[in-house]
Amino acid sequence: MALLSRQDAIHLLASLDPPLWFWRHSAAVAEVAAWLARRAKAVGLPVEGSVVEGAALLHDVDKLLPPGEPAARLPHGEGTAAWLERQGLARLGGPARWHPVTRLAAVDAPTWLRHGPLEEWIVAYADKRAEQRLVSLEERFAGWRRRYPHEDPALTGLLLARAEELETRLCRRLGIQPAEVRRLRWVRRPDDRRPGARR
Repeated sequence: MALLSRQDAIHLLASLDPPLWFWRHSAAVAEVAAWLARRAKAVGLPVEGSVVEGAALLHDVDKLLPPGEPAARLPHGEGTAAWLERQGLARLGGPARWHPVTRLAAVDAPTWLRHGPLEEWIVAYADKRAEQRLVSLEERFAGWRRRYPHEDPALTGLLLARAEELETRLCRRLGIQPAEVRRLRWVRRPDDRRPGARR
């Protein structure tokens, strides 16, 4: 039985009334993650698709929570994991907790990069390949550098090196090259009734 259907995940995100740019990023991450999960299954790796898809779609919800919400006061990723647990979706917490790029600077990141759960790797990597569209790791980091020009270059270098390690390890396990990564188009806002909108 699925933990959270695609449609339920979409409606849960929509209930938080995200702005369009947020919706597009969440959709891109979820669709890249869904493609990666499908690829993992194709090569015989055990991966729970509903965990990957739900966690990827909801990975940034702590950014939408009102200031009075206890989870909003936690570090990014931790807040999403706490909120998901309160929604009865604790299984999605690990992938949400590990997705922020800053987690790659954590003391336990080298161990996670060697032995982390596949679902967590997929969601974290999908977030590093998706802005509002699928981009390369280099493009994604260039975007972060533009948004945070005063960030310590040594920290940025460490984060990029570890993101590249994640990319190498995950792509090797999936038997693909980074340039082969795609999106599975399945996320559509419930109120999107435009002609030709994805269904």
